[in-house]
Amino acid sequence: MRKIKSPWVGRPEYNCFGCSPSNPIGLHMEFWEDGDDIVSFWNPSKHYQGWVDTMHGGILSTLIDETCGWVVTRKMQTCGFTANLNVRFRRPISSNDTQLTIRAHIVKQVRNILTMHAQVTNSDGELCTEGEVTYFLVTPEKAQEMGFATCDLED
Repeated sequence: MRKIKSPWVGRPEYNCFGCSPSNPIGLHMEFWEDGDDIVSFWNPSKHYQGWVDTMHGGILSTLIDETCGWVVTRKMQTCGFTANLNVRFRRPISSNDTQLTIRAHIVKQVRNILTMHAQVTNSDGELCTEGEVTYFLVTPEKAQEMGFATCDLED
């Protein structure tokens, strides 16, 4: 498993809620490539709860969506936009849990539409949340206009 180097760090307009390390209220997600999967490890807290000691479903959906965005960035070497996000909440996740693991991979591609599957497991390795996410991929020219060049792994 190798860490993915963010192509956005250092850009003044980079303030993503999911992955920007400088967004003061963001999730500060980081990503690794593990074969066909993109993986993130994230530590919950009470700041992200919905019900008492329970993670908010919108935050869990964001973790899935953001990880799939990094599948696009790393595996497809371009940018994209969420076209559809379907999330299934299988079991509650405690906001006191020590670490969640989010994994996503490509299921299929039809022209510029990419479908991915993602799952969130708790620190006991139990599947808690999963999603199917569809992204619209932009052309390489549009990605370049958006400031994207390449997404590499750290040494």
